[in-house]
Amino acid sequence: MRPLKLGSCPDSWGVWYADDPRQIPWSRFLDELAVAGYRWLELGPYGYLPTDPEELAEELEARGLRCAAGTVGGVGGPHRNFREVVAETRRVAELTRAAGGQNVVFVPVPGYRDDATGGYLEASELGPEQWRALLDNTTVLGRILAEEYGLRLRFHPHADYQVEYQPQVERLLDGTDPRFVSLCLDTGHLAYRRADVLGLIRKYPERVGYVHLKQMDPVLAARAEAEDLAFAQAVTLGVSVAPPAGAPDVPAVLAALGDLDADLFVVVEQDMYPVDFDVPLSIATRTRRYLEETGVFA
Repeated sequence: MRPLKLGSCPDSWGVWYADDPRQIPWSRFLDELAVAGYRWLELGPYGYLPTDPEELAEELEARGLRCAAGTVGGVGGPHRNFREVVAETRRVAELTRAAGGQNVVFVPVPGYRDDATGGYLEASELGPEQWRALLDNTTVLGRILAEEYGLRLRFHPHADYQVEYQPQVERLLDGTDPRFVSLCLDTGHLAYRRADVLGLIRKYPERVGYVHLKQMDPVLAARAEAEDLAFAQAVTLGVSVAPPAGAPDVPAVLAALGDLDADLFVVVEQDMYPVDFDVPLSIATRTRRYLEETGVFA
């Protein structure tokens, strides 16, 4: 088994947006990330951490932190507003490259539901032309990142976006160019939609390029489905849990990832937006200790 590289991100401190008074200040997040024992981080929403490359580098270096990836979000999926998607991706790519990261995680939010009200903003299924736009544009986006920035696109399936169920994830992978597009395997979002996470790893070993390690409470996930709740509403119920409390099975996932013989970042996530500022540090520390005890991390 090749050792995996363990990191975390602002999401595990309740950060979903670039600027929100209900979110922990960025300096405290970085301080606590280092205190919790992590050395790699994903940057999170563009604009949450400093966007001046020199300032960001100084803040990370002062805490012994290194960049695993940048994060694109807030512009929706590549099947719509593609010019805006490209512009935002370029901003993130420039900062990520300057920070020494090699990956860009594309999170297609907002999706088809309103986080606050749960109302539907558009259809939950894409039509044929929308799928073609999604597949073509995602490949174009990956090509831009690879050829112009030397970075890799990691597409993140997400609950309440039209790539959330396993058949949709497989359609994305089958319809995009593997030279430019790979998967951010978010184990929690996939488990939330009852995907076979281990089956995806076995079927697409060369397309798993990056990992968000997250678990879901299957009882609360079933309740959210039965009550037709938006994912953000399920998060407020506590559907996202710390390992090893939920699904999928963490040791089995880590063993399967270790068998891939690939250099992989495994970034811990636990959705807790919004959360009291004093809550995340102890959870992040316990999670890091639990994961390191598995012996699969470098």
